[in-house]
Amino acid sequence: MGSGSRRKFLQTTLGAVGAATLPGVLSGKTAAKGRKLPVAGITTVYRKNSHSDVILGKILEGFNQDGGLGPDLELVSLYVDQLPENDLSRGLAKKHGFPITRSIDEAITLGGDKVAVAGVLSIGEHGKYPTIPETGQRKYPRKRLFDGIVAALKRGGRIVPVFNDKHLSYRTDEALEMYRVAKALKMPFMAGSSVPVMWRTPPLVLPRDCEFETAVGVGYGGLESYGFHALEGLQCMVERRHGGETGVKSVRAVTGKAALEAEAQGYWSRDVLEAAVHVQEAKPPANWSDWLKPDRPFYLIDYRDGLKACVAMLGGRDACRHFSFAAKLKGESKPVATWFTNQDGIPYRHFEWLVKAIEPMIHTGKPSYPVERTLLTTCVLDAALRSLARGQTTVETPHLDVRYSPADWPHAPGRPPPPRE
Repeated sequence: MGSGSRRKFLQTTLGAVGAATLPGVLSGKTAAKGRKLPVAGITTVYRKNSHSDVILGKILEGFNQDGGLGPDLELVSLYVDQLPENDLSRGLAKKHGFPITRSIDEAITLGGDKVAVAGVLSIGEHGKYPTIPETGQRKYPRKRLFDGIVAALKRGGRIVPVFNDKHLSYRTDEALEMYRVAKALKMPFMAGSSVPVMWRTPPLVLPRDCEFETAVGVGYGGLESYGFHALEGLQCMVERRHGGETGVKSVRAVTGKAALEAEAQGYWSRDVLEAAVHVQEAKPPANWSDWLKPDRPFYLIDYRDGLKACVAMLGGRDACRHFSFAAKLKGESKPVATWFTNQDGIPYRHFEWLVKAIEPMIHTGKPSYPVERTLLTTCVLDAALRSLARGQTTVETPHLDVRYSPADWPHAPGRPPPPRE
């Protein structure tokens, strides 16, 4: 199908399913069951096993990425910021008949005057971008991609749902601005990690309005790239506490002796941390000081309602290799714990559940879970890394007066994960 014919077809399709006009959003009756809605992909790089591959690849080639069943979405255009030698996008465009566009605007309008898609997936992960020397944060252009998307939607006269992969930005001010713009435009907006929708082993869904005595997340890997995942794992659990989410008052990242002192200050407890380690089939050390090393910080979080919690980045060959969560609930004698179970290899089926969360938002205009969760984790991560860079000082976060109630999206904590390779 040529670009002119495709553009006419998409405009007819979108008209038939009742797209809204600026500044409205897609109607809750945008598509009949089984109708594939067109989406644009906006990404930094598309190589094998990149986030573009394991998210957009499931739209192109099914959840197993083998040509089988996939979501009721169709990728009709793709903007790629960088094209390295191992790029997959050009071959996939030829195979599936969609264009690699020269701009974000062209991807969303297909070169016309109107928005030609029902939704946009922005994947600003991977690629060669500079880092901030003091904090190690990689300057992925998520805000630049978001700004380009918003400009195209405004020019095209219609606001459609947008998904932003992982954290909103490496900068707190940019994240807050993205959130404000989306709210002002009444844009259905989702973001975040695959961790909250991963399988949970054992299955654990905390009751609404539970009360925490202690809450601990465990992570591994890069302090920014994987620290974000660990924070999302913690946040998707603690947001279910009594009164819902109230925001974060301050953040501090500590190591060594200061991490031990944080136990006495109520941020973690030995039995709860051991439960989070045991549940992922790792073995706690005989002496905790063996794990409290300079490269294994604890992110300490003071919530506005008085809850103290932490994420312990304990990863390493002699330590944890997964993301997990444990908590002591009020009135319970023993901690509850679970680890967020991914598929360790192609086709990375835990991303299937992320796509399945995005899909209904494109069809209904209603996010599957609150973007405020990722706004918080984005800003907490930025504060934690700045705390480390500033000698483990406390970073006050008055801007994180972020309140929301959790959504009971029916993700997969009760389903068994696929066999591990």
